[in-house]
Amino acid sequence: MSEGILVLAARRDLRRRLFDVFDQSGCRHIHSARDAQHAAILLEGRPSLQLMVAVLGDDAAQARQCCEQLRALDAGAGVPLLAILDEDAPLQAAQLPDDIAGWLHAAQIEAELLTRWQQLPPAAAPAVPAQGRGAAENALVLLARIFATSGGGATRDASARLLFDEMALDYLAVWPVRNEGSEFLAPLLQLWNGAEPAWPPVEAQQLLQRVLDGEPVLYRSEAVQRVPTDPLLPLLELSGFVGLPLLDERRVVLGAMLAGTRRGFGDMAIVEPLLRCAAARFAQGLELGLTREQGRAEGLLDALTGLPNRLLFGDRLESILREAVRNGECFAVLFVDLDHFKAINDTHGHAAGDQVLQEVTRRLRGSVRASDTVARYAGDEFTVVLRHIVKNDDVQRVAEKILQVVAEPLELENGTRLQVGVSIGVSFFPDDAADAETLLKHADEAMYAAKRQGRNNCRIYEVSPEYAREHGLALRSRLRHALGNGELRLVYQPQVGTDSEDIVGMEALLRWEHPELGPISPAVFIPLAEETGLIVPIGEWVLRMACRQAQEWEQRYGLRLRLGVNLSALQLMEPKLPATVFRALQETGLDPTLLELEITESISIKAAPNLVENLQALHRLGCRIAIDDFGTGAASLDYLRKLPADRIKVDQSFVRNIGVDPDDEAIVRATIEMAHRLGRSVVAEGVETEQHLAFLRAHDCDELQGYLFCRPLPVVSFERLLAERQQLLGQPTAVPA
Repeated sequence: MSEGILVLAARRDLRRRLFDVFDQSGCRHIHSARDAQHAAILLEGRPSLQLMVAVLGDDAAQARQCCEQLRALDAGAGVPLLAILDEDAPLQAAQLPDDIAGWLHAAQIEAELLTRWQQLPPAAAPAVPAQGRGAAENALVLLARIFATSGGGATRDASARLLFDEMALDYLAVWPVRNEGSEFLAPLLQLWNGAEPAWPPVEAQQLLQRVLDGEPVLYRSEAVQRVPTDPLLPLLELSGFVGLPLLDERRVVLGAMLAGTRRGFGDMAIVEPLLRCAAARFAQGLELGLTREQGRAEGLLDALTGLPNRLLFGDRLESILREAVRNGECFAVLFVDLDHFKAINDTHGHAAGDQVLQEVTRRLRGSVRASDTVARYAGDEFTVVLRHIVKNDDVQRVAEKILQVVAEPLELENGTRLQVGVSIGVSFFPDDAADAETLLKHADEAMYAAKRQGRNNCRIYEVSPEYAREHGLALRSRLRHALGNGELRLVYQPQVGTDSEDIVGMEALLRWEHPELGPISPAVFIPLAEETGLIVPIGEWVLRMACRQAQEWEQRYGLRLRLGVNLSALQLMEPKLPATVFRALQETGLDPTLLELEITESISIKAAPNLVENLQALHRLGCRIAIDDFGTGAASLDYLRKLPADRIKVDQSFVRNIGVDPDDEAIVRATIEMAHRLGRSVVAEGVETEQHLAFLRAHDCDELQGYLFCRPLPVVSFERLLAERQQLLGQPTAVPA
């Protein structure tokens, strides 16, 4: 059975663009690889693919070698291969290998990729049913058209007719699970070849009842012989029969799709996915219709835009939040406000303002995924929920897209051209708040901060230093009870190998969830904890919790991941620090060599009694020592000479200026070279772009940490990341001894 699509690109941004196109079109199995060797690991033992898409570099010989390596994969044999030509590379289409099925430029990925796949010549197309290749190709084109439609009743009927014709079906029906206001169950649509039959009673159609109960039914042929008691099959002389439940997002059955053919179906490896995709789209249309009916009946949809109103949005946000808590996921809330909308109403009239709101609605919907939510919150305010967020960069990219598409000129019905802008505020769950009301409040505050910065931009929520100074006394008082009240938690950010991009370690980071203010930035509460001396008991709690969690993951996955834990200046001056660390290791069972204690370079060796002695004692325990924020203090060389440091962490302020400030680039290069000469490895913090990655890889930085790879994750999400890695590599989960 053929399944899955391979996307291969050395550049992460191109891999992400390719992945997003296939993901948004409904493809279920998408494998993303950096090169052919990486692809071989991902596809080991997997069935044959449907399609391979590779971004080829600037060297014709290397391009041919890459294609040959892909062809040599068991899962890639005979699979069509589409080439993507990067605009930055001089490789020409004429230099492509002969067996390339098609090609396009990187700029055409979003607009043309799916169309090029659907238009592949028959010799390069995926395996097709026995009815002929043309039927399957037309069905693929049909599915693309179905997923591009709104899903209403008229669209459903037209799409069903095309599916019926292109797949040469003899029967196709869509049934609801119930009919409101009617005691009789009737199909929403029913197509068949032949004269009008005397349809059997609904209750006698056993296969329909099974599907409405949630059971898929698939018979390639001989359906009449297998289920002789269902009167529909002999009535229409159906040999092949497929029945699929129509399910909503919560897996509740909304109805059934039935498809049959007198000849029997061909290759079910093609037929079944095609029909499942069609059923999924019919289900979406049915769910949308039910939601609209319910929304109109209950006043939950905005009359002008058709979007969920404030009440319905609040209900959806609560549901999304509960699901995120259950699954350990992250999501973002965006507050989007039109800039100077009052001036549009005052100058052009309220009818023009309504047209602007409708056009902005269309552009917002086009900027997000089907799984995201857009609502009209009030007046010229919109809210958006972006689900399943891994990196802040994902949200930033969507926000930038919204800013760009909304800023494009729009034309009113009277021919007047206008240009509008929006200000966007962003808050994250669980980083910025644990409840819906506070998430919205923080996103709203961030939106007003964006307006204060000049409008038409985006701001991410953060507790301002001004607020911290103004309410410092109250925060200190609350911080004293934070640990006992369960307001402190740990999140974990992966550290990856520069060459492999595989997880090699993690840093435990402390978060404070204030019951009224929501999350307080570590930049605000850590100094408060140090001023009050609370950092010592809090630091001991962090050490024990992080070691316990790291040991659980080590027992479960056996990955030998290094755990980084920060030590404050006060902790480092405590004479009992080595005993505290030893006790934490003994209690949790964590191997000391897996614990890396991070100290900031800003601590003065001379002004911190016991510092050198404590670090040497920790080193003798087997723990590793890392110098954090390297390059920001005045004691860099002194630290390297006098302290038993194993690793240097280049401060993010330098890394983020790669490609911007040549002086900071020189500092990063010199730090890496100096550390290597002294036998220390180097971790770069704050890696956020492909340009950062390319620079650090070119200058032999050992490890990387930053939003380009992953944001800090709560325990459940980080554990899912480890489990997915284990599954991806086909490695068994370790069993605790």
